[in-house]
Amino acid sequence: MPKTYESDSGQQTPRGGLILLQALVLGLFCLFTLRLWYLQVHRGEHFSDLARENQMRQASIIAARGMILDRNGKALAVNEPSFALGLIREDCEDVQGTLRKVAEWTGLDYQVLLDTYIRGKKRSKPFEPLVLISNLSYELLAKIEANAVSWPGLEILIRHKRYYPDGMLMAHVLGYVAEANEEDLEKDSRLALGDHVGKQGLEYVLEQRLRGEKGLKQIEVDAYGREHDQHVLLEPRAGGNLKLSIDAGLQAWAAKQLEGQAGAIAVLEADTGKVAALVSQPSYDSNLFVLGIPPKKWKELRDDPMHPIQNRVAQSVYPPGSTFKLLMAAAALSEGLIKTTDTVFCSGSYRVGDHDFHCWKKGGHGSVDMRSALVHSCDVYFYQLGERLGIDRINRYALQAGFGAPTGIDLPHERGGLIPSTAWKKRRYGENWTRGETLNASIGQGSVQVSPLQLAKFVASLVNGGRIIRPSLVLDDPVDVQAKLNLSDKDREFIVRAMADTVQAGTAQKLKRPDAVIGGKTGTAQVVRLANADIRQKTHEMAYKQRDHAWIATWGQKDGKTYVVVCMVEHGGHGGETAGPIVRSIYDYLFGPAPGMPKAQKAAEAARPEVGD
Repeated sequence: MPKTYESDSGQQTPRGGLILLQALVLGLFCLFTLRLWYLQVHRGEHFSDLARENQMRQASIIAARGMILDRNGKALAVNEPSFALGLIREDCEDVQGTLRKVAEWTGLDYQVLLDTYIRGKKRSKPFEPLVLISNLSYELLAKIEANAVSWPGLEILIRHKRYYPDGMLMAHVLGYVAEANEEDLEKDSRLALGDHVGKQGLEYVLEQRLRGEKGLKQIEVDAYGREHDQHVLLEPRAGGNLKLSIDAGLQAWAAKQLEGQAGAIAVLEADTGKVAALVSQPSYDSNLFVLGIPPKKWKELRDDPMHPIQNRVAQSVYPPGSTFKLLMAAAALSEGLIKTTDTVFCSGSYRVGDHDFHCWKKGGHGSVDMRSALVHSCDVYFYQLGERLGIDRINRYALQAGFGAPTGIDLPHERGGLIPSTAWKKRRYGENWTRGETLNASIGQGSVQVSPLQLAKFVASLVNGGRIIRPSLVLDDPVDVQAKLNLSDKDREFIVRAMADTVQAGTAQKLKRPDAVIGGKTGTAQVVRLANADIRQKTHEMAYKQRDHAWIATWGQKDGKTYVVVCMVEHGGHGGETAGPIVRSIYDYLFGPAPGMPKAQKAAEAARPEVGD
């Protein structure tokens, strides 16, 4: 009979049950001890390695690029969310295999992906995402997301993509952003592969104001690259917004007037130099470059004979034709070589040696003083004025007035044009300057080359009190007076009044309005030399490339506001006939619709023959 033990309560407990309980406890203890030995000793090194692979990483936080707005707050350049595919090298055991899979999913060329990886490998840390593909479409995004689970190291990145709502309208002002290339990365250590930077226009020139500063975050990831926690160490700072002086409505209206033609329009506030509109036609869509322009499309733009990428307002220079007579009059008055009442007889030509230099008016203008010479654009008057000045004095005065050098506007690759001199010709061609070349330069032909923006800047100085102001596109930037026009107020006001008379009774009558004061000077710049100057073909009868450039330089005042509007139409023919109506429509936008003209005046306007420039 087995032994039993009596409890305090008088009940008896079997001895065998106690032994079984003790054995169970001992077994569990041995099991835990064995497991602990297995984990700590037998597999200790392995799990230690895994634990070390839980890392704290630091990664950049992309800063939003500053927006660009027009003067009324209309968005011209904004940011939209986009997706990119990144590769974290440290988490990817088989890089080439992963790249092949990505090529298979996306249809992209494997070699292109490999080249991108090799290029970026030098510039990214092993635990930083290396951007393989920017601006993923939603279709590609879905494919990658569906397959990436089995391929560690791939990561979808959320980025900002630049978008230009008006596309072609502001292309030559805003420019565009595109992915940073090797040159960009070399110049700026803050950039990483996949970052976007300004490449043209304001986006390029004001890159530092628009870009902002990246932030920094700390991320905890495990051995498989899975993110467990993150902490922001430094908040990103968005780029500064830019409010432009440009009025998007005026810009669109001016572009419409020039539609179908090649040319340029600049509209400035005369007293501040602020640009209200800057149009270059034809244009291109800035959005094409943000996503990476296809080679075929880039070739089309590059090889287009109309050069849509060229900013004709600031990057193109042309002979200014008779608009240059404003400068000639100012130079002669400044030098004290002539009085405004001195007269010259124009018979229709001026003989130098054995060559006749013709006036645009075949029968001549008769006796003309400076006012009538400007109003009716008499070439013979300015031939003789040019001879008295000489090319070197013309050069010196023109340079002081802002020609022959970039205006300083916040746009890249601005050209300075050319104001010739005796030293320039000797240096360039090894030849002496001739008398006939001075005559050609005196009416804005020959070697003289100016940009539409330079001419607008000069006209502004005539009407704003003689201040030569740098044209500016940013509304809040201070007015930058670069110099003072070397001309007395009396003489400057004389030229301004002569421009007003040109609108009332001269070659710019298409600008006339009863409710505003407008002054102008037309110009017709010859592109090819005529074999016989007496043969005058109509513009539409000439081959396009042989047609003259049409210019008009103007100012307009109403309700205490003064604007300068300059228009140049490539191969447009006569300035007054082609550029004049374009500028008139711009003043209609600026000043509102003009009161209706009487029927008799309308009939006279319609019957008025083509005159001068």
